[in-house]
Amino acid sequence: MKVLVIGKGGREHALVWKLAQDERIETVYAAPGNAGMTQATCVPIAEDAIDELVTFAQDEQIDWTIVGPEGPLVLGVVNAFQAAGLQIFGPTREAAAIEGSKQFAKELMERAGIPTAAHAVFTSAADAEAYVRKAGAPIVIKADGLAAGKGVTVAETVDQALAAIHDTFAGEYGQQSSVVIEECLVGEECSLMAFVHEETVIPMVLSQDHKRAFDGDLGPNTGGMGAYSPLPQWDEAALTTEAVDRIIQPLVDQMASEGIPFTGFLYAGLMLTKQGPFVIEFNARFGDPETEVILPRLETPLLDVIMPLIDGQIPEVVWTDQAAVGVVVAAEGYPEAPKTGQAIPLDQIGDGLLVFHAGTAERDDQLVSAGGRVLVCVSRAETIEQAVEQVYANLPDVTDQPFFYRTDIAQKAFRASHES
Repeated sequence: MKVLVIGKGGREHALVWKLAQDERIETVYAAPGNAGMTQATCVPIAEDAIDELVTFAQDEQIDWTIVGPEGPLVLGVVNAFQAAGLQIFGPTREAAAIEGSKQFAKELMERAGIPTAAHAVFTSAADAEAYVRKAGAPIVIKADGLAAGKGVTVAETVDQALAAIHDTFAGEYGQQSSVVIEECLVGEECSLMAFVHEETVIPMVLSQDHKRAFDGDLGPNTGGMGAYSPLPQWDEAALTTEAVDRIIQPLVDQMASEGIPFTGFLYAGLMLTKQGPFVIEFNARFGDPETEVILPRLETPLLDVIMPLIDGQIPEVVWTDQAAVGVVVAAEGYPEAPKTGQAIPLDQIGDGLLVFHAGTAERDDQLVSAGGRVLVCVSRAETIEQAVEQVYANLPDVTDQPFFYRTDIAQKAFRASHES
């Protein structure tokens, strides 16, 4: 078979890595891919160049296409591939609105009775500011549309909330016509993703992302600075069952009943409150950097999940009991103004890690940074404690280099594992 992965980041590198282990697959293509995807044939087609992607898939007789990022999904890449009679795994433009519009997602959750934070939507900055002044802080400000993972502000003060509203309508997070303002939920966050086809849900193992840039959950929100799986501080089986029953299944049932069935990787960002799991957000694709710790735990070939699922069968999905811990090596200045074009100290990373390239490029035979998140370095071990020790023992010292990473990824799980 020939398989095409659309995208260029760490999530897509992990998809390529996983697919390349399948002996049935002759060639894995990545569009556009990145400098680290040596197991794929990278083709210079932008991930949002939908017509070119369709033509390439037709010309190369691609058997399956898997979509990594949200952008092409919201633009309708699945609709275009399906219209051309091509096999593709991902939600249609209509179903991808679950991520493309936070207002749409909130209204859908209300109709499905899914637990989520109380919210209000505003198309006017003045009205939004008046609401915040009355409601007070802490409060959460979200740009309604796609914002590359940067359009959410957990404001500790009213002034921070007002600044976030200003930035949203000023175009700091792309073209936005509205803002969603939510109550601030209290609890611990985790990510639950699932393989979905219409009303069939196959949950993945749980993971936890680290959004803040610096140790101790300090600094600005980012696209994610690291992740780990499993979560020993929770009863994963019970939590997964509750989240599927209360959140994911009601969502996909509601979408199917409204004529917008979801197919693809569904991501639920959860806040584990005293009242149970609440939804922070839904994404219409694999999370990043969660993918980089989830796929190394998946023993079943990816197509052995996708193909039976599309055919209406329930695939057998096997997960390893091993722990996986991933640490993002980011460019200095990330997320506001990352330095790019900097030589990456790849030779200083120990052999004990999986290294997924997120923002890299090759210039003059040298690997350089080409984005804010540069690498995701992943260790696998029998326990979280061992995986944490292993990942940090193999990471380079970047004290005097234009890169940084958090040194406390998985500390909550580390402590839970140590205490047990």
